[in-house]
Amino acid sequence: MAQNEYDEQNGRTRADAAWSRMLAGNRRFAESKAEHPWQDRETRESLIDEQTPDAAVLSCSDSRVPPEIIFDEGLGDLFTIRTAGEVVDEAVLESLEYAVQHLRVSLIVVMGHQNCGAVAAAMKVLSGDENTEDEGFRSILMREVGASVRLALDSDLDTAEDVERIHVAQTLEALVTDSAVIRNAVHSGEVSLVGARYKMDDGKVEVLSF
Repeated sequence: MAQNEYDEQNGRTRADAAWSRMLAGNRRFAESKAEHPWQDRETRESLIDEQTPDAAVLSCSDSRVPPEIIFDEGLGDLFTIRTAGEVVDEAVLESLEYAVQHLRVSLIVVMGHQNCGAVAAAMKVLSGDENTEDEGFRSILMREVGASVRLALDSDLDTAEDVERIHVAQTLEALVTDSAVIRNAVHSGEVSLVGARYKMDDGKVEVLSF
């Protein structure tokens, strides 16, 4: 078997296993049956010298949506990056590239969420309820999330839920477009991308793409 065929099959197998485990953990969380795995002293000490996470997660900084809790994961399981509105900047991109190149993660998850404040703010500004000359609107947060709002409106989609889903898709596209490291890893099959949205009302993660 050629090396690239091996990498593709091995990467996909690892990604499938990691995502299945994360979804199982989310089901436990949503059903109030969380096990809080791998949070004991033995695990902590085993990770002192190195880490080998299966997945990298880019999610919103919102205090209500911590990935490790939502997916019922433990120490060393997830390489987590959080920004308001899961916005991508240079630091985020290079952090994800580090996860791919050095930690060899097989899965990158971009997770938005219900009632996202960044989405609500961008929608409010673009609707004319706020001054578009406000400094906040010119920030990376408003530029990036605002672009997703405009795309949704151009497609006749006007609810916050629509924008939240579109913003996840746009963020995934940005990762592949802006990073040769991520793009090449995805094309070779070494890394899989997942789009997801956390629903606060029932605690479940909605799978948008895999």
